Parts: sequence; C-alpha cells; structure tokens
Amino acid sequence: MTQISTNKVVTITYDLSVTDENQEKVLVESADTDAPMVFLFGQSGLPEEFERQLADKNTGDPFSFSLTPEQAYGEYDEQAVVEIPRSVFEIDGQTDEEMLVVGNFLPMADNQGHHMQGKVVEISDDAVKMDFNHPLAGMVMHFDGKVAEVREATAEEMDHGHVHGEGGHQH
Repeated sequence: MTQISTNKVVTITYDLSVTDENQEKVLVESADTDAPMVFLFGQSGLPEEFERQLADKNTGDPFSFSLTPEQAYGEYDEQAVVEIPRSVFEIDGQTDEEMLVVGNFLPMADNQGHHMQGKVVEISDDAVKMDFNHPLAGMVMHFDGKVAEVREATAEEMDHGHVHGEGGHQH
C-alpha cells in the first residue's frame, strides 16, 4: 500500500467547514468522488500544516483536522483591501462592465509583476475597491474526509511540479 509522502499523487474527498462569527461550523466546500481534490504532495502550494496532517496516511484512511489562520492563509489583513483607479481597468478607453461586478475575482499584478487574485468589493465612479486577502484568510478551517488514492508521481509530473491526467493539469 502506498503511503502519502513527498512526490506522491494524492486524491482526497472532503468537506471543508469554517467557524463563523457565532462559533458555528459552516460548510463552504466539498470535494466528492465525482470531483475529488488531486495534488502532488510536497509541491501542491497548499498550507504546510494541511500536508503535514495527511502525511503517512494510506488509501482508505479517514482524516479530520482543523487549521488555524496562522497554519493556513493568515489573519485577515485590512491593508490588503485597496482602492484602484477605475482607469486601470480600461482597455482602449472602455471598461468591461461584465468584468467589474461586486463579488468577481480578477487576476491582477502588482508593481513588481507578482500575480494575485483580487475580489471586487465596491465600485464607484472613479475607483474600484478590491480585497487581495485569500478568501479563507482569518478563518479556522475544519477538514473531514478520506484518502481516495495514493500513487507514485510520474517523472513528468515531478518535473512539472503538478499532477497530469484525471483530476490534474491538462497540457
């Protein structure tokens, strides 16, 4: 039986709940057998503590653990909410109104060229307020799931740093 370790392709199903302001668990995401999560262990970009909790488990093993904001995506940072001049979103003097919708996530780049996702939170005549926090920042996350499969990564997957094929990246 293959155990979860570095450079193994891991397939899991899970329910993700977060603790709301009333300290109640609220389900926010599920990965079931029809759409499981598949990742290359050790190169996933997932929080280290998430991977540590899954290390050494085998196919069929259940798991249940929680991650604090410090173990996951950090505390919510008010300074990551910024106003950007509306002109930044213009192409040839026109704004794509379907793109600028409150709640939309838009790919952006900072002055150093680092790519990030920003959520549109408010739109005015001359500015767009965007939130660059991770959507799960500041939240305690609770994972309950099962390891569906563990297999050896192919040389190509290890070389590329991600899973190919079913549930993975398609080139």
